[in-house]
Amino acid sequence: MYSDIESRVSRKLMWRIIPFVMLLYFVSFLDRVNVGFAALSMNKEIGLSPAAFGLGGGLFFVGYFLFEVPSNLILHRVGARIWIARVMITWGLVSAASALTAGPTSFYVLRFLLGAAEAGFFPGIILYLSLWFPIRQRAAAAAWFMAAVPLSTAIGSPISGAIMQLPPMFGLADWQLLYILEAVPAVLLGFVVLKRMVDTPAQATWLEADERDWLIAKMKEEADLRQAHAGHTASAMSALRDLRVLALALIYFGTSAGLYTLGLWAPLMIHHYGFDALHTGLINVIPSVAAIVAMILWARHSDRTGERTWHVVIPCVLACLGFVLAGQAGTAITIVLALIVVNGGISAAKAPLWAMPSMFLSGAGAAAGIASINSIGNLGGFVGPAVIGWLKGRTGGYTAGLYVVAATLAISAILTLVLARRSSAPVALGAAGHKER
Repeated sequence: MYSDIESRVSRKLMWRIIPFVMLLYFVSFLDRVNVGFAALSMNKEIGLSPAAFGLGGGLFFVGYFLFEVPSNLILHRVGARIWIARVMITWGLVSAASALTAGPTSFYVLRFLLGAAEAGFFPGIILYLSLWFPIRQRAAAAAWFMAAVPLSTAIGSPISGAIMQLPPMFGLADWQLLYILEAVPAVLLGFVVLKRMVDTPAQATWLEADERDWLIAKMKEEADLRQAHAGHTASAMSALRDLRVLALALIYFGTSAGLYTLGLWAPLMIHHYGFDALHTGLINVIPSVAAIVAMILWARHSDRTGERTWHVVIPCVLACLGFVLAGQAGTAITIVLALIVVNGGISAAKAPLWAMPSMFLSGAGAAAGIASINSIGNLGGFVGPAVIGWLKGRTGGYTAGLYVVAATLAISAILTLVLARRSSAPVALGAAGHKER
């Protein structure tokens, strides 16, 4: 049971921090994947083949990969408030500039630049949450934050679909209007971050003095426990060489391949069954709602039991099976059911997975390690969409590509079990933290 002060602090943290970072991630993810809706008319207009679209969509993650670790190390030095604001403003400007896409080359360049601009946002927020939320609430906090992804799809899909129904305005096609209109919130929110975000609990004037003192002491106590553990890693270079970091990055690779395959290709797969842009967006809401429920309930169960390994393995296996089902789908109902399973599985795996790094990383090691996991893992977001596009161009269908993405999720499940057997640190620390509570 929580003490009275812990309950008060927990409520304030959840209401003050989580809705705001969810909003930021909502806008971020919308700008990442609205290319899937833009493609409904953009691809034909500027001459993008399925292979070119898949490659360009995935190049986002090459830029992301190259700039992720440096970006998060800068955030560790200057603080989240300044750096997250910088990230949001630059990605908003690049996203709006995507309306200038004129062919494959400019599409590739702008997707790469969007990834470079956004690098550091997700691992920066994960690091930020680890500075505010004790271990006992960390997976749930991460789950609520990451629920912005399916929420972005649930709310953003109908909005994107509706924008794609607009007639040309100011000499701009529907897909150009989509890029510009959905980029504006990112720029505006960047300035809101500068005014609203607080870097550390010591600066939280919205906490009472006793609540602030309790939180500072609690976070220091947990940091001291990590440092006393034999598997603790605090330096940036040590984190980058840590095999546990590499293992978690490879596990995350599979979930990213699945997530961004959905983000870029799900609208086109649904559209394939004869739906217009608006109805494609509305149908795409259904799997996302299921994903939100699965993510929150599964993260709570993981926090309550203190178990992480099987809370990653089981959802990865379900998502793998969902992609296999999608590859065999012959009707609209079947593809929607498959997307529900895939969305639920991928979303449920993420919070328990992201609760693991902070169990053995801290300081600059946490900044570098979390960024490394995210940057390497997000290369799956390049591989998944690119493979789908390349194989669709060769086979004329989605089946072969979906099977490849399914295989990456099966590998993620296997690697999670191997990590649990070979290196007990992340799992044991999670269990220990649970018992100590």
